[in-house]
Amino acid sequence: MKILLVYPQYPDTFWSFKHALRFISKKAAFPPLGLLTVAALLPKEWEKKLVDMNVTDLSDRDIRWADYVFVSAMAVQKDSVKCVIRKCQRLGVKVVAGGPLFTTEHEEFDGVDHFVLNEAEITLPLFLEDLKNGQAKHIYNSDKWPDITMAPIPSWELVDMRKYSSMSTQYSRGCPFNCEFCDIVLLNGRLPRTKDKDQLLSELDMLYNRGWRSSVFIVDDNFIGNKRKLKTEILPAITDWMKKKGRPFSFFTEASVNLADDDELVRLMVEAGFDSVFIGIETPNEESLSECGKLQNKNRDLVESVKKLQHHGLQVQGGFIVGFDSDPLSIFESQVNFIQRSGIVAAMVGLLNAPPGTRLFRRLKKENRLTRDFSGDNTDCSINFIPKMGYEALIKGYRKLIKTIYTPKQYYERIKTFLQEYKPLRGRPLRPQLAHLEAFVRSVWILGIKEKGREYYWRLLAWTLARRPQSLPMAITLAIYGFHFRKVTERYTEAPV
Repeated sequence: MKILLVYPQYPDTFWSFKHALRFISKKAAFPPLGLLTVAALLPKEWEKKLVDMNVTDLSDRDIRWADYVFVSAMAVQKDSVKCVIRKCQRLGVKVVAGGPLFTTEHEEFDGVDHFVLNEAEITLPLFLEDLKNGQAKHIYNSDKWPDITMAPIPSWELVDMRKYSSMSTQYSRGCPFNCEFCDIVLLNGRLPRTKDKDQLLSELDMLYNRGWRSSVFIVDDNFIGNKRKLKTEILPAITDWMKKKGRPFSFFTEASVNLADDDELVRLMVEAGFDSVFIGIETPNEESLSECGKLQNKNRDLVESVKKLQHHGLQVQGGFIVGFDSDPLSIFESQVNFIQRSGIVAAMVGLLNAPPGTRLFRRLKKENRLTRDFSGDNTDCSINFIPKMGYEALIKGYRKLIKTIYTPKQYYERIKTFLQEYKPLRGRPLRPQLAHLEAFVRSVWILGIKEKGREYYWRLLAWTLARRPQSLPMAITLAIYGFHFRKVTERYTEAPV
């Protein structure tokens, strides 16, 4: 068999980092880890090629080469997915589809020959066996959760690492919390399933042996779902591995805010090489937190929790949501004030949406409030339900919010607030690369000369050199992020509703 694995294109969103990646001549932030894992589950004798449409075009020649085209995607890639399927239909090549988008919305897609849904460690072998026997079915699904200690090392030989700013790996699946708007429990369950330390180190060895020497994203939706195992086994093992290899990587991941309650866990993560963590803050409004079941965020000083993590050496990226039924009209100003006080520089504020199958989706369906299809992009000013606040008031407030926090004055001020709190671990080796010099030169030209608000860029550099000289690379990186955020914000705030 000849198998073409296709990862559809992302639209330009806050998460794409498209405009920032140009500063370091990279095409995409992360490789398609799910498809690389699927490739490793296929028979070794089969020929495989990967086309990540975020770094290269998908040609007719690529498709004609294949016996089957395997497609995996998330909801935000839906438009590109449909283009891929139409192209394969036109060329007469069969399509096999799986991943989060198809697991929750496969009924929406015509032209797919075989759906291999849920987690591939269970459903893909069933499809392969039927395919070998000439009786492959249209849909394969399962209500079981696989033991991910049996997951293979991804097929990294299919990827040109030079095109990405970071590599990825996975340690666990599942989240112990059950927020109303989130589909993680639907896709991966509430009981965190984890890999063992030897398995995880083997994956790091693979990246190291292929020459990677930069950041690694551990893609877990909640890395700290099993704290005990992390503290006693995983993090000490990563720390030892990093010391032996000369600390070749820096790590970042996603976690719940209760990470701030465990000093030992934070310390172990930083010692192991973690320097950033994404946390779903969602909202400073307690009633909205109760509404969505985000109980782990309630009854705490969220700003202090963030500053504690920053003080221990973790940059906190934050997810925020507006559009809850309990949100007052003052929520937009409250979000701005919280974000500015917290020093969360990369503050991803989105509109509430109801992914299919979630508790929120079911509730809104019962209330007859669902409207259009779910786009998967909660920052494009689209929502798929009737908000209590009213659509016009919500969109007007949202646009003002994101425009405010990414205006150069507020954005650069937030960088300084963060750097005043940030205490990175000393002794980490600096690995200067040509891309870093390239990024700095481009930042001077674009942010310091061409862009409006350039005076704030120079003030930030002067302040950092005077007060926090060791944090200059971080300051420049965050300034470049801001350029991307402003570009995306401009598109969303200037488009007609």
